[in-house]
Amino acid sequence: MPGLPLPDRCAVMGVVNVTPDSFSDGGRWFDQEAAIKRGLDLVARGADLVDVGGESTRPGARRVDETEELRRVVPVVRELAAEGLIVSVDTMRASVARRAVEAGARLVNDVSGGRADDAMVPFVAEARTPFVVMHWRGQSIDMNERAEYTDPVAEVITELRESLDRAVAGGIDPERVVIDPGLGFAKRAEHDLALIAAIERLRAELPHPLLVAASRKRFLGRVLAGPDGAPPP
Repeated sequence: MPGLPLPDRCAVMGVVNVTPDSFSDGGRWFDQEAAIKRGLDLVARGADLVDVGGESTRPGARRVDETEELRRVVPVVRELAAEGLIVSVDTMRASVARRAVEAGARLVNDVSGGRADDAMVPFVAEARTPFVVMHWRGQSIDMNERAEYTDPVAEVITELRESLDRAVAGGIDPERVVIDPGLGFAKRAEHDLALIAAIERLRAELPHPLLVAASRKRFLGRVLAGPDGAPPP
């Protein structure tokens, strides 16, 4: 992909949540030094790039303000990029994306696909930065109420195509777009599993690189739960 020197195989994205309330790690990397160390450790263990986010998008999460998100994200991005890592910034704010790209981020991962901030698509088009367009039906605070589908695979493809068309119409190079079906976002476990089973259909109908963010999602815990219903550690 232009602007993103990744290997010619399935690339592994490590995630560093610089938050006190993310679903998967409970604030373990909220301290900046801990977050930087975590990013370096992920690459040492085989990650090809590291995604840094400063705002939890777990179901029910409330948004943090721009100043706090910048405080959390930019120093971590800068230090990891200075160490030679390929860094992605996970944000719905164009202002945060801009500062992160200036600090060395090489990919913008927007869970809203450019819908939460009208300035995001113009910024990404200007910066010519690879851009993740995720399937999104609204903010985390009430997204579980939007998990209603008749045909989840067909509806996700249709809604993703709308976001993709909007991004391209706004000037983003289609060769720099990554598609993400948004596992766990406004979806129940059966919807997530249907999307995973339809990965080849997603790739055929939306011919772009595909990001599948499944690790530590709640639906996997249910599938892998022990006899007593407890999810794996």
